[in-house]
Amino acid sequence: MKTLVLGCNGQLGHSLADSVPGDMEFVGFDLPELNIADRPAVLDVCRQLRPDVIVNAAAYTAVDRAESEPEIAALANVEGPRNVAAAARDVGARLIHISTDAVFDGTATTPYKPDAATKPLNVYGRTKRDGELAALEESSGNAVVIRTSWLYSKTGHNFVKTMIRLMGERDELGVVADQIGSPTWADSLAEVVWAFAADHGHRGIFHWSDSGETSWHAFAVAIQEEACSLGLLDRSIPVRAIRTQDYPADAVRPKYSVLDCSSTREAINIQPAQWRDNLRRMLEGMIE
Repeated sequence: MKTLVLGCNGQLGHSLADSVPGDMEFVGFDLPELNIADRPAVLDVCRQLRPDVIVNAAAYTAVDRAESEPEIAALANVEGPRNVAAAARDVGARLIHISTDAVFDGTATTPYKPDAATKPLNVYGRTKRDGELAALEESSGNAVVIRTSWLYSKTGHNFVKTMIRLMGERDELGVVADQIGSPTWADSLAEVVWAFAADHGHRGIFHWSDSGETSWHAFAVAIQEEACSLGLLDRSIPVRAIRTQDYPADAVRPKYSVLDCSSTREAINIQPAQWRDNLRRMLEGMIE
């Protein structure tokens, strides 16, 4: 079975490439070779390759910059998924589209289920929400949308790597403590994507994150503790808890964006690891 991965140079793309099941053929594209906002180009690639499954992991993810570049964000996050879904329908492929917890407004006090009402607070979240709708509509329902949260890996730009860099450069850090979510290792998400790729019986919206919830501040403290124990950092610095209002940012973030992953666990029979266990596994991979 042939799987076409769009956004193959991103965090999830690398994890998917590193974990291809034996019965799968992996083909990957990313910028500049293919821009998913270019509908004719996407159609041409899909007609040439005739994939059985298309994974759309390509996206505009600069959350703050999106506030000043809404049109550019929409091209990647709305028109791109629309084009990919149309191409998937054209060649008879199933679509797996990756989305985000940023589609929610953060006013909930219990984990968001896949059918919870969306109300994004920023441009990034709105474009990702609209991209979900476009993917489901253009694919004629032959699609799985997987929302995830706080993604990180040993490749690319992410909170974990940024924290380790700053902890090595500074004498103290202030990290937001009043935003709650669930960190997710890209390798964990890749396992779920491959499971959905192999199981053609599922459609619609699903959630996936590692288990447990935490704040950005507590996440940063855990990163430092694990990095020090593994020798990735040679010292520990104070990590202060600060409020969202004390950390200026262009985009408003949800205060609470924990995802309810129970329907995914039932659908593909995979149990998520605890987020701190996966954090350590990822950091161990950085020293190999």
